[in-house]
Amino acid sequence: MFLQNLSSSLQKLDLSFNNFEGAVPTVGLFHNANAFSILGNTKLCGGIPELKLPLCPDHKQKNSNKKHQISLHLKVAIGVIVSTIVLAAVLLAEFGWVRRRRKNGIDQMHNLHDHYERVSFLDLHRATDGFSAANSIGTGHFGSVFKAIIREGTDPVAVKVLNMIEHKASKSFMAECEALRNVRHRNLMKIVTACSTVDFQGNDFKAIIFKFMSNGSLENWLHPVRSENGRYLTENLNLSRRLNIAIDVASAFDYLHNQCETPIIHCDLKPSNILLDEDMVAHVGDFGLAKFLQRKINDTGTSNSMSSFSPRGTVGYIPPEYGIGVKPSTQGDMYSYGVLLLEMFTGKRPTDEVFQDGLDLHKLCEIALHKRVMKIIDTHMLELEQEGNEPHQDTHVINTESRRGMRQENGKVEECISSIVKVGVGCSMPSPSERIDIKDALKELLAAKKLYESR
Repeated sequence: MFLQNLSSSLQKLDLSFNNFEGAVPTVGLFHNANAFSILGNTKLCGGIPELKLPLCPDHKQKNSNKKHQISLHLKVAIGVIVSTIVLAAVLLAEFGWVRRRRKNGIDQMHNLHDHYERVSFLDLHRATDGFSAANSIGTGHFGSVFKAIIREGTDPVAVKVLNMIEHKASKSFMAECEALRNVRHRNLMKIVTACSTVDFQGNDFKAIIFKFMSNGSLENWLHPVRSENGRYLTENLNLSRRLNIAIDVASAFDYLHNQCETPIIHCDLKPSNILLDEDMVAHVGDFGLAKFLQRKINDTGTSNSMSSFSPRGTVGYIPPEYGIGVKPSTQGDMYSYGVLLLEMFTGKRPTDEVFQDGLDLHKLCEIALHKRVMKIIDTHMLELEQEGNEPHQDTHVINTESRRGMRQENGKVEECISSIVKVGVGCSMPSPSERIDIKDALKELLAAKKLYESR
């Protein structure tokens, strides 16, 4: 304090080599570097910048603390701002998602109620005895199916309850409702009504109610299972019924591909998705993976594209091109139909363990078309055919004319089967461009039926 208060009349002050220490003042005489000398005082600090002395410890700490506080405040401020922005974005996204979901849910409910009779969760819970296993008649990609009578005095129905934990179950529900809402064909499953609500715990609940098919699925008829007493639960199908079912399914797909305003791709054709009514008429069901085809015109002609793409299906029936990202198409459905047709008449699943080392159901049948077709045909079907062809005569003697007639009849049966297998092979060609379309397949099957009936 003394030094910095020295009189301003003092013109020169020499403090050199006095071993002074501490902070050099910056006011009064010490404001002018030419007015004093402090050489040799190595422990001095501070002062005006011209002296180029080190900062004093207190000043360093003060500046450091100040910088640290500024840095800390800046970091906190930036953190708060970023967190606020992220939180706001999340809240906005969540709010938008909830609004869209709520709007979609309301729209879905309105659409359902506009087209179908209202049915509540309580109605379905009572009708299925709490969705008991005793009333379960099957399972699928997205849920279970139960037999029920919703109201006393009405016909039984099949209630397909979607497993909402399953990924895309809700999308499957709307796809099936949308696909079947405006279609009308005798060989397609008909929706009786649908339900989109919550269960007793407040969880999402969705169900589709179909007309009950008393003869179950084609799967159970092609591959009968034994009951506990060792008896088969279903009989086997003769050639005539298999051919009629094949024609029914082809008719349904001709309608879906060629007669709907917007063509529909099923994407999951297989025996378990074909249901048989009391008259053994086939009905194609399970449209949970169905896609609406959008036809677009390009410079080279026509091309097909999908409104959305999520290749799904069942192993063995999925066309090979779907595995490399090609979008679902009518040709893809034709592949599945071809595999189904071959399975129906050979009795072999496409996933049978016999198919190894590059051999599959298509190749087996393609090879057999050359005069060996009867060797690959389902033996159960042939046994039924032979039983139907046995002559009903009073004598055990079969004359020459009867034998000739039997040979002619057997020849027509073999020709009929060969033409059916040829259609199956043509539909299931590995390359989509080589597959025959559903109109040609249906035409060939109708011709085979005419040949069979003329025997």
